[in-house]
Amino acid sequence: MADWIPDLSRSDKPRYLAIADLIGEDIRAGRLSIGDRLPPQRKLAARLDIDFTTVARGYVEAQKRGLVESRVGQGTFVTGAPRPKPRAPAAPKPGTVDLSMNLPPEPDDPALIERMQEGLAEVARDLVSLLRYQGFGGTVADKDAASAWLGRRALVPAQERIFVTPGAHPALLGIFGLLARPGETILCEAITYPGVRAIAAQLGIKLHGLPMDHDGIDPDAFAAACRDLAPKALYLNPTLQNPTTLTIPEERREAIAKVARRFGVPIVEDDAYGFVPPHGPPPLAAIAPDLTWHIAGLAKCIGAGLRAAYVVAPEVRAGYAFASALRTANVMASPLTTALATRWIEDGTADTLLRFIRTEAAARQALASEVLPKGSFRADPLSFNLWIELPAPWTRSAFVGHMRSTGIGVVASDAFTVTAPTVEAVRVCLGGPATRAQIRSALDFMAHALEESPEVVSAVM
Repeated sequence: MADWIPDLSRSDKPRYLAIADLIGEDIRAGRLSIGDRLPPQRKLAARLDIDFTTVARGYVEAQKRGLVESRVGQGTFVTGAPRPKPRAPAAPKPGTVDLSMNLPPEPDDPALIERMQEGLAEVARDLVSLLRYQGFGGTVADKDAASAWLGRRALVPAQERIFVTPGAHPALLGIFGLLARPGETILCEAITYPGVRAIAAQLGIKLHGLPMDHDGIDPDAFAAACRDLAPKALYLNPTLQNPTTLTIPEERREAIAKVARRFGVPIVEDDAYGFVPPHGPPPLAAIAPDLTWHIAGLAKCIGAGLRAAYVVAPEVRAGYAFASALRTANVMASPLTTALATRWIEDGTADTLLRFIRTEAAARQALASEVLPKGSFRADPLSFNLWIELPAPWTRSAFVGHMRSTGIGVVASDAFTVTAPTVEAVRVCLGGPATRAQIRSALDFMAHALEESPEVVSAVM
């Protein structure tokens, strides 16, 4: 098969990976057979008009996968078949639909799943070294991948300010512990991410919620709180905020940064969903880099089980204290998890996953717009959840109980409220393993409830 010429235009991966992939595809399709001799590397490079080293890397990659072998003085020969294509994950069984956890939609495309598994298999080839202790903050390769990923958000910090951490929660715990002592105050949105409430409670830190409008926290209220409360930091989840789904526009971000600078208040930017919009506003860390702790978690833009986050410290010395605090609590990020994240960023799998998540989130939001009463909820076309402010006479406890009666889990606004009064609202999540059909069924049930009174729907039940 010395005339074999792969069509690299069929793949958006780096060319060396595309060569290995196409060898596997052609074996599977019968276009290559065991024992076939592949073209010499230099000859194939000339035919494809690419570097010799690219072809050489492609052949090495194929050999790692067990597809070919190199025989000294003879050439490269096909030796085996690629692993069977994985099946799409089975749909959850009918019954309970948990819409309480804010997860990205799970991939169900066999080709994408195979690509993910190939990355995991490649990482596992170096498994023994990944079971060793490693220095805190990530290897050079991991920080290179972090820099490349952060660059998608227009962030170009020096590597000395970047830390690879075991997830956003440990990062927030470490940062809050550095910035505030027990009894001191950190500001946040009046309705905020419940994980921050738990972290503050564990550290004995007071949270003070700031009033919000459709663009986020009120800058004047922020300035007043700075004067009156002497806060140690401001925590924000500024893009696709959990739970309200609002995104703070650039002008408001600049106003917030101006107030923070005037009073010398550090900003803790939880950018969990910042990578989901393809053209979102710049992060606060790009507007006020010297004030902002930026946390770019991977759980919401790649997968909830990928517990890794890239933290950018506002300056190098602050990073030393952060590294010491997090090392005490966590020793290091999991080398295996970090290596997988690095691999997926390097080979383009992370971008493919992110594109899938955007597409599927948009489809599920369109479904919600089709099924639920117009104007009954707040959402963004790319958010993973809905924020439903309930019509009277519904109360949040009655609505949650009614949903639970048929096996649908949603979360009442109490979990998110920092400053009273608590609004009559619930968060409804559309991601995770639930299928579109299951989500539609749950939304149909929800729509009926929103259009009727509690007394009517309970009588029907």
